[in-house]
Amino acid sequence: MPHLKVTSFDTQMIDNAIPQSDILTFRATSLTSDDEILGVELGGEEFLLQIKPDVNDTLVKYDKVTRPLKVNLLKEALDKVSKELKLEVQSSNITIHNTKAALSSEYFKKIEDFENITYPKEKISVEVGFGSGRHLLYQAEKNPDTLFIGLEIHTPSAQQVLKQIELNSIENIWVVNYDARLFLEMLPSNVCEQIFVHFPVPWDKKPHRRVISPSFLDESMRVLREGGRLELRTDSDNYYWYALETFFSVPKTQVEIRKNEALEVTSKYEARWLRQEKDIYDVYVKCQENSEPRKLGMDFNFNDVKYTNDLEKGLTKKPMIFDGYFVHFERMYKSGEGKLLIKCAFGSFDRPEHKYILLTNESCRYFVSPPVKTQVNYEAHKKLMELLSIEGRTDV
Repeated sequence: MPHLKVTSFDTQMIDNAIPQSDILTFRATSLTSDDEILGVELGGEEFLLQIKPDVNDTLVKYDKVTRPLKVNLLKEALDKVSKELKLEVQSSNITIHNTKAALSSEYFKKIEDFENITYPKEKISVEVGFGSGRHLLYQAEKNPDTLFIGLEIHTPSAQQVLKQIELNSIENIWVVNYDARLFLEMLPSNVCEQIFVHFPVPWDKKPHRRVISPSFLDESMRVLREGGRLELRTDSDNYYWYALETFFSVPKTQVEIRKNEALEVTSKYEARWLRQEKDIYDVYVKCQENSEPRKLGMDFNFNDVKYTNDLEKGLTKKPMIFDGYFVHFERMYKSGEGKLLIKCAFGSFDRPEHKYILLTNESCRYFVSPPVKTQVNYEAHKKLMELLSIEGRTDV
C-alpha cells in the first residue's frame, strides 16, 4: 500500500505548516512511542497518515483503520504532504495509475449508507467474499430482477469488480468493502433471497475468524425471507464438518447437502481444486419462517463527553471484558493541550470493531465514522461513554 520513506525531519515543523496547509488538519504524538499521526482532509474524505521514525529515515504511510477505498486518494495525500512539508523523499510507491478501476459512487456503497437506503429491486441476494467476482457477475447478469450485494474486504478485488460492472454496464450490483459478519446486521429482516458463501478462508488455526458462526447463522436467518437459503460451498473437509455442527446446533433447521455438484460458473479457486481432484461440498440452509423487524434507534453520539485535563492517565490500556462484549484502548495520541486521539477495539469477541475516537475540549466523536449499528456495538458504545466521562475515570 502507498508509503513514503523520507530523510528524518523535525516533526514539530508540521504545527507551523498546518494553518497554511490545504489538507493537514492536526498532528498527534503517541503517548508510548515516537510514532505520530496526521489528520488529513482530501477529496471529501477524512483519514489519517502515520509517521514512523527510524534511526536514519522516517516512514510516512497510510493508516489501516481510516484508509479510504480510493488508493489514488492516499497516494495524492502522501504526495501533497511531502511537498507541503518539503520532505526529502528517499523512496516511494505513490505513482498514480489512472488506468486502475475507478470507483463508481453509484455501485460502491459504504457501510453507513445502509442506515437509510432505498433498494432499487424487490429481490435482494448477498455474496460474501466474492473474490474475482465471477459468480457475482454471472448471477447479476442472469437475474436482472435481483439486486446483488457483494461483500469483499480485499480492496483490489472490490476495485476489479467495480471495473467489470462499468465495462459490462451491469446495473444490479452493489459492492461493499466491509466485513460480512457485521454487514448483515444493517439489512432489514426478510429481504434476502439467497446468501452465498463460496470458498471462504478455512482459518483452521484461527476458527474464531470464520465467517460461518452461530451469530452469522442467526443474522442470515433473520435477513432471509421465508424459503430463502444460505449457501455454503467449500473444498475444506474441516470447514464442512464445522459448518454442519454449527447449522445443527440450533433447535430447528432444514439442511440440504450435496457433493461435487457442478455449477454453471466456476471460480478460479474452484477450478484449481477441480484440477487437484478435491471434493467440493455444498450445504444449503433454508429459512423456514419470517423474522421480527430489525430494531432501530441506536444513538452513537457521545453527547456531553469531551476532553478533560489528564483524561488519558485514567484510562487503562488493558482489555476490559464485559457481559457479551469488550473494550480495549489500544493506543493514545495527544495533540496540543486539548485534543486526544484514541485507537480502540470494541464490541463482539469474534468480530470486533476498530475505530479512532477524537476528543477535544468541546466535543467527542468517532474518527472517521461511527461503528456499524449492531446491538453489541451499541452496548460497547455506552460503556465507552461511561469510561470517557469524568464519572468513569479510574483516577478520580
